Amino acid sequence: MALKIRLTRQGAKKRPFYRIVVADVRSPRDGRYIERVGTYNPMLTKDDENRVTLDEDRIKHWIGNGAKPTDRVARFLAEAGMMDKQERSNPEKAKPKAKAQERLREAEEAAAAAAEAAAEAAAAEEAPAEEAAEA
Repeated sequence: MALKIRLTRQGAKKRPFYRIVVADVRSPRDGRYIERVGTYNPMLTKDDENRVTLDEDRIKHWIGNGAKPTDRVARFLAEAGMMDKQERSNPEKAKPKAKAQERLREAEEAAAAAAEAAAEAAAAEEAPAEEAAEA
């Protein structure tokens, strides 16, 4: 039986409140769970101490027994110092799409052309000044 430490949604419409639970991966999000190990209230301010509450002993017990936290719960555990912070990869989906890439290329070409024109203008100004200095 594979276990996850994940969130289950509680609360009213547009007033979310989540429980952090240990559940079988096959059970639905708000379905049956094995044990409740914390809460998360996104309606509170980020610096409020009651925004995330964790039962650290039970979480350590379940992680020791093979439970894997979801990404969001892993972030909570990292903030609490129970896990190492995981670097998340930037998926292909986050890269700019074709039109945005084309606009970026055009902007780079325009910047390169402007830099080249500025360099030519500077060289043109230096050449007559050098000839006048030699004469």
